[in-house]
Amino acid sequence: MNAEEFRLLRDHVYAHCGIFVREDMKFVMERRLWPRLEALGLRDFTEYHRYLRYDSQRRAELESAVEALTTHETYFFREPGQLKAFSDEVLPALQQRNAAGRRLRIWSAGCSTGEEAYTIAMLLHQSRRFEHWDVEVYGTDISRRVLATARRAEYGPSSLRATPPEQVSRFFLSLGNNKVRVKDEVRAWVSFGQLNLLDAEACQLVPQMDAVFCRNVMIYFDVPARRRVIQAFHDRLVPGGYLMLGHSENLLNLGADFELVHLRGDLAYRKPELFPRKAR
Repeated sequence: MNAEEFRLLRDHVYAHCGIFVREDMKFVMERRLWPRLEALGLRDFTEYHRYLRYDSQRRAELESAVEALTTHETYFFREPGQLKAFSDEVLPALQQRNAAGRRLRIWSAGCSTGEEAYTIAMLLHQSRRFEHWDVEVYGTDISRRVLATARRAEYGPSSLRATPPEQVSRFFLSLGNNKVRVKDEVRAWVSFGQLNLLDAEACQLVPQMDAVFCRNVMIYFDVPARRRVIQAFHDRLVPGGYLMLGHSENLLNLGADFELVHLRGDLAYRKPELFPRKAR
């Protein structure tokens, strides 16, 4: 891959989904995309760029390219301190605010193979605050392949490495051969769909949310793309809704209209309420 091929492919991927490949990652892009050239019978990356621009199968291949360039490493109950703060402090606030309508919507953006979305549903069940409520956890990702895994809801030991044994017994069915499946009571609260977070029109189809989880996703984006994604979250959150980011991510220099919330065990962001409640 020469410098011009790298620039063309990097800019094409960036325009599609906001993933920005730095100059020092050129060798990684070359290594990860080379199998796509072999699969298509192409001679070089110039031909591959032409394929992505003009071939009738270009959209499907662009999804394959993005798939190759991203990492889908995740597992259940990741970042337990944040999850505990969410359970202990955010969920009671959402229960109180939504008590009249008994309806709760949470978005797991960039959900990968589904562990985060199912974890959120497990926390809701465990809290026992939302029994007989209309509850939906939406998991979205740009990759159709990982979403197929999420819908199957079958996982191995790597996905369970941070899951306490009592949670495994409560929320999973053993399939043998070190495989488990998420129980139906959890799956009933979770749905999945393909979504490019940089597609503003598609994001407008996402319902209004009470909370958004987007953890370890924005590390792939540059600042302009991050601003667009954060604006999409702001638009889809109800006033007073919460945004949970990964520990390596924040909203500094993004000009976002969010309040920083100091929870006892972690930090979160909140969309300002239209009419702030008076302190009692």
